[in-house]
Parts: sequence; C-alpha cells; structure tokens
Amino acid sequence: MIEIKSLSKAFRLTKQHRRELGKSFKDKKTIQAVNDISFTCKPGQIFGLIGPNGAGKTTTLRMVATMLKPTKGSIIVCGYDTVHHNQQVRKQIGFMTGQTALYDRLTPNEMVQYMAELHGMNKEKFLKRREKLFDILDMHDFSNRRIARLSTGMKQKTSIARTIIHDPEVMVFDEPTSGLDVMSSRAIMNLIRSCKDDGKTVLFSTHRMGEINQVCDDLAIIYKGKLFFNGSLEQFKSEMTQPTFEDEFVFRVEEN
Repeated sequence: MIEIKSLSKAFRLTKQHRRELGKSFKDKKTIQAVNDISFTCKPGQIFGLIGPNGAGKTTTLRMVATMLKPTKGSIIVCGYDTVHHNQQVRKQIGFMTGQTALYDRLTPNEMVQYMAELHGMNKEKFLKRREKLFDILDMHDFSNRRIARLSTGMKQKTSIARTIIHDPEVMVFDEPTSGLDVMSSRAIMNLIRSCKDDGKTVLFSTHRMGEINQVCDDLAIIYKGKLFFNGSLEQFKSEMTQPTFEDEFVFRVEEN
C-alpha cells in the first residue's frame, strides 16, 4: 500500500532558472512542483496518476521511490516512511522510469540477472520469475542480444523486467508506454494487469486517457502540482459532463 498525505515539494530557483522560466519567475526563489496532495494506492488495485507534462507526476513518483525528499507531508509504503525508513521502502518497491540508462554491452538476460543478484535472489526463484516476466513481455526472442542493438520498445521492456525482477510488493511505473508502438505498449499493459492479479500495489503515471480506461481501478488528476480529482474510475465516469475522457480532463483543469 502507498499512503500519501498532504504532500508538497518545492525546488529552489537559481538566477539561471529564473531567466529560463521567464519574467513571471523573476522575483521567485522557489517553484512549487507538488502542492498539498493526498491519495492512497491499495494492494490488488491499479492507481493511475494522470496529467500533462510538467504537472508534477514524475516529482511525486520520485518522492515515492525515495529519490527525492518531500518539503512537507508524508509517504508511507508498506508501513515504512520514505524519509525515515528509505532502505526498507526500496526493498518493497520497483520503480521504472524511462530516464534510467541501461548497459549497452549487456544482454537483457545479463541485465536482469545482475539486478536479481543485487537483490539477493536465489537461482531457482530468479529463473522462475524471469521466465514469467519474459513470457508476459514477449522478450525471449531478443533476450540474448546486446542492449545497444535493441529497439526502443525492447529496451523499455528490459528496463521494466530488471526493475521488478525481485518481485516487489509495490510497482511504480512512470509513463511506461511513452513513445512505444502498439505491440510494445500492449505487452506492458498486460504486465501491469498481471501485477494486479498477483495482488501488487500498482501506481503508474500517464498522459494517455485510454490507458486509464483500460486498466485503472482508481485515479487522480494532477495539474500544476495540485489534484483536481481523486477517486475511483467508476466515480469519474459517473461525474463526466463531457463526451470523452480527454474532453473531461481538459474541462476539469481549465475550469480551475
């Protein structure tokens, strides 16, 4: 489970930052990336965090993954506070982001095995877990190719497999299908569904409303660091006043 309460994150602005951001930031010393948000992600359910680029999604996920410390508020992952018990949190979580580099000279098999060894997995458990992930992600055909020669979709699948090879209780995906073709995106969405079937807590961010409709149980809309909706997918659908998900999203954020 992930419990986020009154979470905020502010970043200090240098003179260069203020120049790059324009006149409206000329006299500001900080920028509020996340502003007093709260939500809960439950085991066996998929929670979607949606919003445009720059909305605060990645900053929120990085705080959940202990990569950033909150300015205010708290995050509890599987009973552990991300600030005071960050090592315990990292053992419970698998965090996938497209900005994490892979080793080009390794193969997917070698990359995933390396991560399994770092987590202290025994050989039998590793082989069983690897087989399951490679089946779901359709990775067997390229599992022994050098990563440098893989397509973007193949690299994304490899990144996900190495992130969750240790079978963590909490899965966090930061726009896992961004820039991928239909087949690669489908394989990744199938993996997210399988995590739910295994009783995992799944939190993933996206700006694709169609993906939310496919797999999510709950969702939150974030824009300019603030939450504009937090509830179940069914609740969101019942409250819609616009003809499509995309129209409803735009309507809600432009209204405020």
